[in-house]
Amino acid sequence: METAVFIVCAVIVLAGSLGVVLARNPVHAALSLVGTLFGVAVLFLNLEAHFLAAVQIIVYAGAIVVLFLFVIMLLGVDRLEDISIEPILGQRVLATFVGLAGFGLGAAYIATSVEGATISTSSLLRVPASNLHHIAEVLFTDYVYAFEATAALLTISVVGAVVMTRRAGRNRVTQTTAGED
Repeated sequence: METAVFIVCAVIVLAGSLGVVLARNPVHAALSLVGTLFGVAVLFLNLEAHFLAAVQIIVYAGAIVVLFLFVIMLLGVDRLEDISIEPILGQRVLATFVGLAGFGLGAAYIATSVEGATISTSSLLRVPASNLHHIAEVLFTDYVYAFEATAALLTISVVGAVVMTRRAGRNRVTQTTAGED
């Protein structure tokens, strides 16, 4: 059963990561990233790393991707860009070479390290059942003010960015209509 879950999640992660890289629309790329992050979270659950799975969903899929989408919408997705023009000559060839070299090195490492592997990774990643309880207790007792201050700071920064963007957009509209009179 664990092997089947691993295979399905690995396919989801690979498809999502390809969607992030190959999608022309940045919103579709961000949604592919959500699929990738959920697949990785299920892989963490398969390894019995429940805290990492929860952090993966709450922090990365919940907060970071929402922040990405906010910035994408703030910058404007409605503009079409010509991606056939390279701002830096040869960057695609160099990126392809570096990607293939990284893939080759990773494959070579896996091929040489599989021969001597005798310990399973699931036994290495097991943690005591009370670890999650201890982390939550410390976070919500000793560090509760820092935790709440960080949440307030992030909320205030998002609201400030929205207010500044709306004000800048309103000033542009006012200047355009004043110039037409």
